Amino acid sequence: MIDYATYEVKVTEFEPSYLGQLSAYMSFVNHTLKSDADNPTIGLLICKSKDNIFAQYSLEGYNQPIGISEFEGVNLLPKEFKSSLPSIEDIEAELKKNSKQ
Repeated sequence: MIDYATYEVKVTEFEPSYLGQLSAYMSFVNHTLKSDADNPTIGLLICKSKDNIFAQYSLEGYNQPIGISEFEGVNLLPKEFKSSLPSIEDIEAELKKNSKQ
């Protein structure tokens, strides 16, 4: 018995359309990798933020095991690397800029 999980990470606030995309990935795994003997495929959507009630209501239309979580950026980088790598703020700004193109 094998456990499959699909993950989708978004750098924006939760949107219900993200669940459709994750569900499509889960269906792909179910049709190409998973056998009848395997456990159900699990989907995990990780967003920058979410409204818990809105997320809960959005999940009601899905009969697959899907979870929605938030991430928080932390500054745990050792000092000797900080000068050679971009900050979290710089990365977020670049991601926002690229998502608008």
